[in-house]
Amino acid sequence: MGRTFENRKHSMAKTGAHKIKVYSKFAKEIYVAAKAGGVDVDGNPNLRRVIDKAKKEQVPSHVIDKAIDKAKGGGGEDYTPSRYEGYGPSGSMIIVDCLTDNANRTISEVRNCFTKTDCKLGGPGSVAHMFEHQAIFAFKGDDDEAVLETLMMADIDVTDVTVESEMVTVFAPYTEFDKIKTALTEENSDIHFEVEEITFEPQTMTAIAADDVARFEKLIDMLNECDDVQEIYHNGELPS
Repeated sequence: MGRTFENRKHSMAKTGAHKIKVYSKFAKEIYVAAKAGGVDVDGNPNLRRVIDKAKKEQVPSHVIDKAIDKAKGGGGEDYTPSRYEGYGPSGSMIIVDCLTDNANRTISEVRNCFTKTDCKLGGPGSVAHMFEHQAIFAFKGDDDEAVLETLMMADIDVTDVTVESEMVTVFAPYTEFDKIKTALTEENSDIHFEVEEITFEPQTMTAIAADDVARFEKLIDMLNECDDVQEIYHNGELPS
């Protein structure tokens, strides 16, 4: 399983348009989490996770507060999660997670991204079986055995704990996210997570051929520009 997950993240340029996209994305996620599980952060682990992630992405407090206030009203949009899977250049595999209030619009936009880059949108489950739905935490450290012992003592199901370049990375089923964060924080109140996320980790990586790089990047950029797209996961590995 590929471990350099940072290299698979394809970020857009840090422009004003990108910031608006990020703010909108998290506002929608926070609104949905608060509406589904309540606005009390202590009683809604999913809301707490999304807010923590938003803060790491430097989303302003007023954007977070506005989304929560909107959820308090009980009205507003009715967003539904949707997931699309497909095949990119060089046989790469892609998962696209969306939040939408219009499923027909969303599938049309996502399909258009694949079609315009000569790629293929697949059916549900067509590529997801080649990914692990995992919680991932990364923080500074060099003692993977101590971390593993802490998690095992907390009766947490762990997939793997690795150490590389003085960074400990914990991989576990996504359902263990909150238990892991609680156990590690209780063990070390000063811990700082460089990464704390629920993601799809590919079982194998696919090298993107040099001739396909431009097309692969165009596909990811087009998907990123879709308002309903929240997350993009892929197993493409660009040439170094």
